[in-house]
Amino acid sequence: MALRPVRLEPLFVPRIWGARSLAPLFPEKKSLTEPIGEVWLTGNDCRFADGPFAGERLGDAWPCMGEEWVGKLASRHSKKFPVLAKFLFPEDKLSVQVHPDDDYASHHEAAAGGTGKTEMWYVVSARPGAEVRVGLRPGINVSEFRRAVGDGRVEDLLERIPVQAGDAIFVPAGTVHTIGSDMVLCEVQQNSDITYRIHDFGRLDARGNPRELHIEKALGVTRFGQQHGGKVTLHDDIRKGTLLVECAYFNVVKHEFDEAAHVQSTEKLELLIFLEGSGTLNTGNTDSGEASIEYSRAQTWLVPCALREMAFAPKKPTKMLRVTAPL
Repeated sequence: MALRPVRLEPLFVPRIWGARSLAPLFPEKKSLTEPIGEVWLTGNDCRFADGPFAGERLGDAWPCMGEEWVGKLASRHSKKFPVLAKFLFPEDKLSVQVHPDDDYASHHEAAAGGTGKTEMWYVVSARPGAEVRVGLRPGINVSEFRRAVGDGRVEDLLERIPVQAGDAIFVPAGTVHTIGSDMVLCEVQQNSDITYRIHDFGRLDARGNPRELHIEKALGVTRFGQQHGGKVTLHDDIRKGTLLVECAYFNVVKHEFDEAAHVQSTEKLELLIFLEGSGTLNTGNTDSGEASIEYSRAQTWLVPCALREMAFAPKKPTKMLRVTAPL
């Protein structure tokens, strides 16, 4: 079998703040009986749709994948896939929350995987008035933050960021944030689900109880003083794509094309997340020959490190995020 990208099946995750229609990304997901907030694209329970791992869970296959997938220069890769990618469908605000960094997580959250959570969001679509809140306003200190938590006004301490389709937001670990409604996001993050809720707008869980808050842990990881998250300034490069975020855990580049396009491999593990369009992806220049696959909107493909070149022949104008995981 020729070495080529392989597709992962999405996993649909209910959330209290989610939506009952996921169209147009998933047009078959309409009039849902429960709100879906997250669609995990690379979760441990996501299964391979085709290729040599067809039917296997990513979490099971990943530790056994060979050098042609993880690269010659990679140290033995971690037991879990390094990057978690999702679509988010908020129809209500998410809680005001913060995530730990690797150091804190390794010491205090070993049972939950011991990995911190730095993330970024790409705004797939947004209605007028959509906004996120990321990072503390200048001058906010621990005492004021604690008072605001007690008074239920902590959201007012965060920087307000109006968003529209095409925006990118960076949220490093330790940055307090919340996501508003009326948008669809593609999130790329460290593969961690450790979240410390600070304020949840009085919502109740399925049993009628307030959802758990994690105030002291949140205070232990929140970054005060200079903030490093927020909206990213984008610089378009038609040939190389638009760099959205580059950090120690992942790089994310946006590509858009409506005619034939060639992309050279980075010789690192990559994900292709198609936001719009359809067409054919052809591979060549590999020791195992050439392959051709059909891609379409909302699909996620895992690209092996040994693949040297990809050629795209779009049938419809295509927009994709190319995520590189520097192992």
